[in-house]
Amino acid sequence: MCELLGMSANVPTDIVFSFTGLMQRGGRTGPHRDGWGIAFYEGRGLRLFQDPAASSESQVAELVQRYPIKSEVVIGHIRQANVGKVCLANTHPFVRELWGRNWCFAHNGQLAGLQALTSFYRPVGDTDSEAAFCDLLNRVRKRFPEPVPVDQLLPILVEACAVYRNHGVFNGLLSDGDWLFCFCSSKLAHITRRAPFGPARLKDVDVIVDFQAETTPNDVVTVIATEPLTENETWSAYQPGDWALWCGGECLASGRVD
Repeated sequence: MCELLGMSANVPTDIVFSFTGLMQRGGRTGPHRDGWGIAFYEGRGLRLFQDPAASSESQVAELVQRYPIKSEVVIGHIRQANVGKVCLANTHPFVRELWGRNWCFAHNGQLAGLQALTSFYRPVGDTDSEAAFCDLLNRVRKRFPEPVPVDQLLPILVEACAVYRNHGVFNGLLSDGDWLFCFCSSKLAHITRRAPFGPARLKDVDVIVDFQAETTPNDVVTVIATEPLTENETWSAYQPGDWALWCGGECLASGRVD
């Protein structure tokens, strides 16, 4: 299956370290050769980089690794195609506008027999992932035509994820640029880094970074990934049915769908 990468931070943060580790799994240390993408929020704007080529061989991925974009919210994905052909239209993350904001989504897993609501948002490609994303936004738009605070939005997000989980494996990341929502159907982990910072070593390539030299004592950065990206840090694994809402690197709410 695919792999996910998410970040929530309280200050604009460079995610090149984690991105470099994930990209190795796209054809070098992992089988996810069917495209990759990463989205960086900058205020209301969104920088989106995608390539249907294997991330470990992608010149676009090399560009992103040389271009240390700083962001408070990031969603990344490497794909191992199961549903839908290998092409740019089927490459995650997917982006749509709702309430005047860019909503971004990436999914790991397979969904069977999902009857998506297609009243407004419709898939461009032919993946089950994009169909679920469009269905989710249609549910939100139908229930809340106008913007609502995220605490009012949470129940419908959790309700929708519970529905998708019943159709297969649904590990997902979703954001509107302010918050980052994650749902675990089978496999997902996170780590929150805060002072005192120390060195970290990637699992997939021999790269070490000393976060103390790259941060201030007030920085808080949470990274979410399908599999832990470092070998000398303690990651917290989500259990099936767990969900969490992150903002500024901190967990605002969490729960579990039975």
